[in-house]
Amino acid sequence: MTPQALAALCAPGAQPAPDSLEQWLGNVALLLPMLDLIGNAAIFVKDSQARYVLANRTLVQRCGFKQLQPLLGKTSAEIFPAQLGSAYTEQDRQVLEQGLVLEDQLELHLYGSREPGWCLTHKRPLYDRSARIIGLVGISLDLHAASDSHPAYQRLAAVDDYIARHFQQRIALSELTAIAGCSVAQLERYCKRVFQLTPRQMIQKARLGHAHRLLLSSVPVTEVALQCGYTDHSAFSRQFKSLTGLTPRQYRQAAAGSAPA
Repeated sequence: MTPQALAALCAPGAQPAPDSLEQWLGNVALLLPMLDLIGNAAIFVKDSQARYVLANRTLVQRCGFKQLQPLLGKTSAEIFPAQLGSAYTEQDRQVLEQGLVLEDQLELHLYGSREPGWCLTHKRPLYDRSARIIGLVGISLDLHAASDSHPAYQRLAAVDDYIARHFQQRIALSELTAIAGCSVAQLERYCKRVFQLTPRQMIQKARLGHAHRLLLSSVPVTEVALQCGYTDHSAFSRQFKSLTGLTPRQYRQAAAGSAPA
């Protein structure tokens, strides 16, 4: 299931709305054997209380289970380490209570190895015939290696390298377009094709990836912000929370709590 297919499936009026979540699941469950084959994407459906009612094998395995059954009926807060899970469930509640639609949300997930996993998350509310929200459907796509077959790859690799070496300072789009030798619109389009990210997301990823490594150490959070290119500590905290669901301090505690025994 691609993000485009997800949008088409869930958009109000795109197809006859079901009377209940169970009816919707009855149709989607037929696709589960195919969804189980997608190893680079976690796909899930949750009810109006943010509880899992369907998930593909990729998500089941990442939650530490061998079968789907133990996952059913539980929220993210009950499955993942305390602070991480609570943050995911809070995001779910915004979708369920406010009708929030998440598109191309760059997120940093913390796996059991304490290594960060980057993904692009999409979440949409599910509606019944009365336009009431009865659940949500989501997909988190792993960011995979850059596609080196694109004609502009070498120029974009230079952009990526520049970001990696200068993320601690302000980077203007004009600097990146000069390196790539193209317009802003072309740069946006090429970066999405090669890296699956916009240039701005590439900068965020470089900064927050470095922040993850520093937060596993004893470096003070204010110093982490400075070393990641933020002169404003509150701006760093806001952006970090938007990508992880946690403040830097909460993330540090969650990372310590998920360390292998």
